[in-house]
Amino acid sequence: MTYKPNTLLVNPTITSRSSARFPLSLLHLSAALDRTGNSHIIDGNVDRDVVDETLQALARQPVDAVGISVMGGPQIAPAIAVSKAVREYFPEKPIIWGGYFPTLYTDTALTAPYVDYAIRGQGEESFPELVAALNHPTEEVLGKIGGLSWKSSDGVRHNPNRRFSMADPGIVLPYDKLGDPRRYLARTFLGRRTAAHQAAVGCRFRCTFCGVAAMFGGKTALPFAARLERDLRYLKDELGADSIQYFDHNFFDREEDMIPLLEIMAKLELPWWCYARSDALLKLSDSTWKLVRKSRLRMAYIGAESPSGQMLKEIRKGTRPDQTLEVAELCRRHGVIPELSFMVAPPENTEEETEHTFEFIRELKRINPQSEIVVYVYTPLPESSKHEKDRGKRASMPLLDLHGNPVMFPKTPEEWTEQRWVDYACHADAPWVTDSMRRRIRDFVTVLRCRFPTAQDLRSPRWAKRTLSAAAAWRYSYRKYNKPWELELANRLVRLRVPQVSGL
Repeated sequence: MTYKPNTLLVNPTITSRSSARFPLSLLHLSAALDRTGNSHIIDGNVDRDVVDETLQALARQPVDAVGISVMGGPQIAPAIAVSKAVREYFPEKPIIWGGYFPTLYTDTALTAPYVDYAIRGQGEESFPELVAALNHPTEEVLGKIGGLSWKSSDGVRHNPNRRFSMADPGIVLPYDKLGDPRRYLARTFLGRRTAAHQAAVGCRFRCTFCGVAAMFGGKTALPFAARLERDLRYLKDELGADSIQYFDHNFFDREEDMIPLLEIMAKLELPWWCYARSDALLKLSDSTWKLVRKSRLRMAYIGAESPSGQMLKEIRKGTRPDQTLEVAELCRRHGVIPELSFMVAPPENTEEETEHTFEFIRELKRINPQSEIVVYVYTPLPESSKHEKDRGKRASMPLLDLHGNPVMFPKTPEEWTEQRWVDYACHADAPWVTDSMRRRIRDFVTVLRCRFPTAQDLRSPRWAKRTLSAAAAWRYSYRKYNKPWELELANRLVRLRVPQVSGL
C-alpha cells in the first residue's frame, strides 16, 4: 500500500474575521496535494488563535510537513509566531514557507531557524514534490525540485525557477476544508454574499515595482471557459454567492482571450470587481463592452500610478497618463466605477511629483466624479527581490533615506515586523518621506475621501457622508488641504471606509 503524506497548511492572521476571504492560494495547494496525499487547512483570519489551532492540529494527527503562506506586512509577525511554536513543540516537523514574502525575500526567510524550506512562485507542483521527498530528503532529490530554496550542507541553495503553469485540478476547489465556506461570503457594495475568486494567474507586464511581476516573471495564464463556468456555478448555486470579487492579477488581458470568459460571466450575471489596465480597457470593441455590461462589471481597480509619462516609462508600466484620463471617461459611459490607484512621494522630485499627482487626481474627478481614488506611497522593490530576468536591466538611482544614506532593507523576518517596514510593505511610508510630506499626503487624502466618500462604504449612514462631503467642499474647491482638523474630528465619529486599508 502506497504511503500518502499528510500536510498541514496554515494561513496566518492578516485581517479581521469580517474581512476574511477564501484563502485561495491554500485551496489550490490543497487540491494539488490531495492528488497524492492528504491536506488540512487552518485559516487564521477565521480561527483567531492560529497558534493554538495549529498546535492542536499537530497533536491530533500525524503530519509530514507544515506549509505556511506568508505575505509581507502585517502577516509576517503571526507567521513567525506560528513557526516558532511549531519548532518548539514539534521540532522534527519540516516548516515550509510559501507566498509573496519568501518569493521576494528568499534569503531573508531562510535566515530564520524556524524556516526549513521556501517555495518561490507557484507551489502547486513544487510543494507536492517537496512533501514527497521529505520521506528521504537527500540533497540530490531536493536539488531537482524547481522553485525550491533550501538549507543544504553548503549553505542556502536556490534551485532553478519552475515553469509557470495553469493546471486545472479538474474539480471545484476543496472549500469544505474551511468548515462552512458560506462564512466567507461578505456583504459588499457588489451584493449581500460576495465571494472571492481567482480565474487567471499572473500578469504579462513587467512593472518594476510590482510583486506580481517579480513572482511570475511576466507570465500569465487564463482558465478555460468550462473551468470558469464550473467554478462560478458552484459559488452561485451551491454556496449562494450573488457577486464576485476577482483577485486576478490583471483580469483584462487580450480581448480575444477574454471574450469566452465574458460570455460565461454574462450568462451568470454576477456583479463583479476586478483589477484591470487602462490600455486594455481602451482597446475593447463595442461588442465586448456589451458583454462587459451584461456581465455586470461594477468596478475596475486600475493602476494609474503616476501622471508623469517619464515615471511610467521608468517603472515599465506600459501605459500613458492620457490613457488614464480616457479610461475614466470610458468607464463613466459604460456605468463602471474606475478605482484608480496612485503612487506618491517617489524618491526623486518627491514634493513636485506628489503635488502634480494631486492636480491630476482633481482632473480625473472633474472628468468622472464617480472615480474612486486610492493613494499609496511609492515603495519600490529592492533589486534582489525582482524576478531574475529583470535584475540589473536598468541602472537606477540608489534609494537614499533622509540623511542621504543608502536604504538598508531588513535581513531577517523579525526586522520586517518593525512598524516602519510593515508600513513600507503596505505602501504607507518610506525612509525618504519627511514629516511634512507625510502630513501633506494624509491631509490631502482626508479632504479627498470626505469630499467624495467611497461607494464601497455600506456602514456609514448617507446623511453622515453627505454632511462630511459638504463640510469638505470648500477645502477641496480652494485646495486648502492643510490641517483639516474639523474633518478629522468628524471622521472619528463617522469613520468612513478606507479602501486601501479595508479593501472591499
